[in-house]
Amino acid sequence: MRVTRALAGPAWRTLPWRALGAAGVLGLLLAGTPRLTGAEPTPWQTLVLLRGVALVGALGMAFVLDDRARHLTTPVPTRRLLRQALRAALVVPFLALWWTAVLLLAPSGVRVPVWGVTVEAAVLCALALAGAAAVIRLTDEPRPGPAVAAALLIGAVLAPLLVPEDWALFAVPDDPRWAAAHDRWAVLLTATAVVGAACGPEPLIRRGRGRGRRGRTRAVSAPGAPRTRHAPRVPGSPGASGGSGGRA
Repeated sequence: MRVTRALAGPAWRTLPWRALGAAGVLGLLLAGTPRLTGAEPTPWQTLVLLRGVALVGALGMAFVLDDRARHLTTPVPTRRLLRQALRAALVVPFLALWWTAVLLLAPSGVRVPVWGVTVEAAVLCALALAGAAAVIRLTDEPRPGPAVAAALLIGAVLAPLLVPEDWALFAVPDDPRWAAAHDRWAVLLTATAVVGAACGPEPLIRRGRGRGRRGRTRAVSAPGAPRTRHAPRVPGSPGASGGSGGRA
């Protein structure tokens, strides 16, 4: 607990608040567009709007693990998984408040299953965090946010085209497959959380470099150890083989 309190301050100061704030403001503007324009969207349009706002929130969450001082914090005894979990935990309360405001700004005359849309939004945010953790785990990149955000955008475009129709992940509330589809969303949320936790330990590349350094230091003499210097042998000297001095 003391370690967590000690890390909370630095983690709070290094969070990407500009990216999170930009995503939050953009999401609120999108959610409030029907009220601002006086439009009356259909249930399907409202669902698409909320899914788009959830994607905007996930794009902001993709930057949560960005840390320019990543290579400086490697020698810290605290595990990287704890540091990453702390950064996510500091943002989650604000994310929950933001999503509540989004749901309140949605058109009141249209009923959309709140629980189902919230699960979808949670999966998108979990995918963003897990993707950032995977990039940190497998590469030496201190700022995985831009790459993960780009991958999320591409995935959002391709997923409706590539996901099997039997899964019905993008069903509408009137579809009888809505409940089964969100059972799959819940399973996907659990799997994403497991993958994100598995990517929490120190990166594989850094471990390999550490083993290489340890292997090289074994071949180097300790500092301060005397070094033996061999003088070149001159023909005719007592130590030279086959010389006149050796025959004497």
